[in-house]
Amino acid sequence: MRILFAGTPQPAVASLNALMDAGHDVVGVLTRTDAKVGRKRVLTPSPVAIRAAELKLPIIKTDAFNTEDGAEAIAAIQYLQPDLGAVVAYGGLLPQHVLDLLPQGWVNLHFSLLPAYRGAAPVQWAIIDQQPQTGAAVFQLEAGLDTGPVFSTVERPLQPAETAGEVLADLAVTGAELLSTTLTDISSGTAVATPQQGDVSWAPKISSNQVHIDPAQPAEAVRGLINGASPDPGAWGMLEGEAITAQRFKVGSAVGVTDAPVHDKEPGQFILEPKRVLLVCQDGAIELTQVQPAGKKMMRATDWARGVDESIWIHTSNTHPTEFETH
Repeated sequence: MRILFAGTPQPAVASLNALMDAGHDVVGVLTRTDAKVGRKRVLTPSPVAIRAAELKLPIIKTDAFNTEDGAEAIAAIQYLQPDLGAVVAYGGLLPQHVLDLLPQGWVNLHFSLLPAYRGAAPVQWAIIDQQPQTGAAVFQLEAGLDTGPVFSTVERPLQPAETAGEVLADLAVTGAELLSTTLTDISSGTAVATPQQGDVSWAPKISSNQVHIDPAQPAEAVRGLINGASPDPGAWGMLEGEAITAQRFKVGSAVGVTDAPVHDKEPGQFILEPKRVLLVCQDGAIELTQVQPAGKKMMRATDWARGVDESIWIHTSNTHPTEFETH
């Protein structure tokens, strides 16, 4: 089969590499247009575009197919004459007339066990929801959002200390192999797609205002929020104290603890020990392992703690725990 690969972020690069390494006939790459990156907002090609250029593959860029460059993208796709499209985190919806362009349609690698967590941030929400496992699925693309029949899946347990970034990096590799094998089966005519079964849940893109750390919540909910939002957009709280003005405080990762001395502490207070930094929550505490104070880079929490004292705290809003369930 002549395959058009569609993807944009770094996790999609592993799939492009896997298809090339397996000898699939990748005739071109569809990706989103260059984006402004970093504090200096430098216009930068997507990670998939960069890898495609290294592989000397034709590159098609568009963010939407109802625009001038979208029309040019359609013409470029038709020129390449692919048989099937393989999508991994392209970052945009493919309208029906684009789905109909290819004789064998499009398949998508999605990082959840469908129909659980349909949408843009499946791994992030699975961790926020404290699920015991996640996985990846290769399915046939339809006009609906992640609704198509599934060709293959792979399961992956979730460990409480893992961040979304770590899990995505791992699934990018195992999912790439799943996609490559599935495309081989489709090419040989042995692949069978089965309609999705089970309860549907949703995983929309996470915004910064959804990952405000509130220590008045249960400890496990706060840990899940922090790790699920890492590295992007990053969970944050308002750091306050007797000697400082209120300032935004990001947390990069956290782990659960069972031996925290919290009997005389209130939610939002810190317990600064020589080898760990604890944040008191509604029903216990969590250990913060990576933090980012205002105006500084992410660092080990113990390094940050050397310059502070226990008079600081993270502001609590006393919201109900169910307010975490924003999706």
